[in-house]
Amino acid sequence: MSENKLGLWTSTSLVVGNMIGAGIFLMPAAMASFGGIGLLGWIFSAIGSFFLAKVFSNLSKLVPGANGGPYAYTRAGFGDFAGFLVAWGYCLSICCANAAIVVSFVSAMSVFFPVLSANPTAAVLTGLITIWFITWINTRGVAVSGKFQLITTILKLVPLLLIAIGGLFFIKFANFQPFNLSTKSTFGAITTTATMTMFAFVGIECATIPAGSTENSGKTVARATILGVLVVTLIYILGSFSVMGVIPAAALEKSATPYADAAVIIYGPAARYIVSAGVAIAAFGALNGWILVQGQVPFAIAKDKLFPGIFARLNKKGVPNWGMVISCTVISILMIMNYSKGLVEQFRFLLLLSTLSVLVPYLLSAGAYIILGTKKNALHKASLASIVLLGLAAFIYSLWEISGAGEQTVYYGFLFLMAGVPFYIWLAYKKHREASA
Repeated sequence: MSENKLGLWTSTSLVVGNMIGAGIFLMPAAMASFGGIGLLGWIFSAIGSFFLAKVFSNLSKLVPGANGGPYAYTRAGFGDFAGFLVAWGYCLSICCANAAIVVSFVSAMSVFFPVLSANPTAAVLTGLITIWFITWINTRGVAVSGKFQLITTILKLVPLLLIAIGGLFFIKFANFQPFNLSTKSTFGAITTTATMTMFAFVGIECATIPAGSTENSGKTVARATILGVLVVTLIYILGSFSVMGVIPAAALEKSATPYADAAVIIYGPAARYIVSAGVAIAAFGALNGWILVQGQVPFAIAKDKLFPGIFARLNKKGVPNWGMVISCTVISILMIMNYSKGLVEQFRFLLLLSTLSVLVPYLLSAGAYIILGTKKNALHKASLASIVLLGLAAFIYSLWEISGAGEQTVYYGFLFLMAGVPFYIWLAYKKHREASA
């Protein structure tokens, strides 16, 4: 592997590390009211996510070495405007998501340092130090941040695997009865739980974004995407099965720390701190991966003159450091909003709006795959029918994800995306002026 390139394992860790954030540690409690049928929700969302993973895997071969992932694919399939909309929403969404990840990290650290939950100033300072420390790591080069991502991914997987595997010896199958605890029909319960779990798969596309900095990108990105989704799916389903089997549904529903509670039953009281450390590392590692991504997406757009030129500037390590600095300034402001009494609701509102901005790139990437796959016919062994069927499956799943986000999210998310149109008009005008000069 080249010294300044990402290899298979670092690319895979980018997918796994960005998908597994602190939120997964709370998921069993959120789904406890549905009973064992929630496991089917995981399976259905995993199947849909595999369709998307396969689409991104194939797109990485159709458009090899292109930075920006969903942006690059959407632009190749639909043109500048669609590509810009995807990038605009995606960049803003990552900033909002990273602010939430920082808040999760500070919350997890409060188990070891109680002052962080009692003193907002200490919490803000810890959050700011975390953001800028990880930003500094990412400015040292994509290979450095990739190795750091690999280490944090391995560390965060340890507590999850300890519970997932250790819990199998403490399973009580009575905890899965009745199978459907909710008042919904079987189909309704599966749909609801699949909608809840699908957001745990956001990050499928992450190996495709720094493709230009990946060794043998055509093969590496494709393999890392599929491998990453398989690893995450196994951990999600096995972990949920173990936690639900160890803790009765009535107790699980009220648990604020389901994985930690399961760890205490399996390994004893001290295990709670191991899981709490895992939550903190999960948030820390996810933040590292998403900060790497948030530098690469604006860089790719700026190279195409659809974003201000400052985002395309590289430092001596070949990293778009100014793009990272600007993005992390936005993250810092959003994070501070969460700790300001009058701005907490605005912070939550921005998180709601960012949801759709993650889902739209999936939808358009699936459409772009059909266009590029049928036009280029570059996937030698793939028939026209298989390209169309895979693209449609991923498109329908993405549309289902968007509908599951809720009417309010879709409504405000659409306005959120359209707010970028004047910005695009200005950049397109500027690009035309430069071309005709």
